[in-house]
Amino acid sequence: MQKRFINKTAWVSGAAQGIGRSIAEFFAEEGANVAVIDIKEKEGKQTVECIKSKGGAAVFFFCDLNVEALIQKSITDTVAAFGGLHIIVNNGAINMVKSLHEYSTEEWDRQLNINLKAIFLSFKYAYPYLKKNTASSIVNIGSVSSFVGQAKTPGYIAAKGAVMMLTKSIAIDYASEGIRCNTVCPGITNTPMLRQHTGSELEITERLHRVPIGRILQPREIASSVAYLCSDDASGITGTSLIIDGGYLATAEWDGGLS
Repeated sequence: MQKRFINKTAWVSGAAQGIGRSIAEFFAEEGANVAVIDIKEKEGKQTVECIKSKGGAAVFFFCDLNVEALIQKSITDTVAAFGGLHIIVNNGAINMVKSLHEYSTEEWDRQLNINLKAIFLSFKYAYPYLKKNTASSIVNIGSVSSFVGQAKTPGYIAAKGAVMMLTKSIAIDYASEGIRCNTVCPGITNTPMLRQHTGSELEITERLHRVPIGRILQPREIASSVAYLCSDDASGITGTSLIIDGGYLATAEWDGGLS
């Protein structure tokens, strides 16, 4: 594999498992120093050990994305550990399955804080370091839910829609400083979050009837696209959203289960 990120440092939130872990591992394979950012200490350290066992460089930093001071500390700790910062991947997210009227104010705030406000804060505290580079990149992980709704996830839907528009704003305002910002929007992907909120393999199978390629996506498929957008290969791409969904959003009428 071509190593596109030698001498670069990537900060990846939600990197203890699922898509975030695959992103962290992919960047490390391509030569980056990786800051593994997560609230799950055990799993985060396992990610680091996996990276190191393959010859990569990584450090785990505990961070609750609901706490501004911890986001700031994770950024400064990353720079202290690796001497700089070139890439931000805002992958950390939570979901909650319930109708809007059932939310408490605290639950609503937590959804928006972790899924959206944390992107603002990571950029705010990373910006002084990102602007020092000739070129820096941010990728925010959106969702197919950045484009369409789904039942009983109003906080998640609201945040993911806003993530896409915030990405465009960052791209416009900081392009002159060599900072690119894009969104990657996954579809049905094999992650702990998916399995936590769908509840059964049957429900996943039923969902896949709406996906033309007819299978669940793997986290590494998302990771490779994130790496592409952060690489020099994508030097002319900013303010866009890359949908990785197996064709889910391409059609309003599809049922692979029908003959």
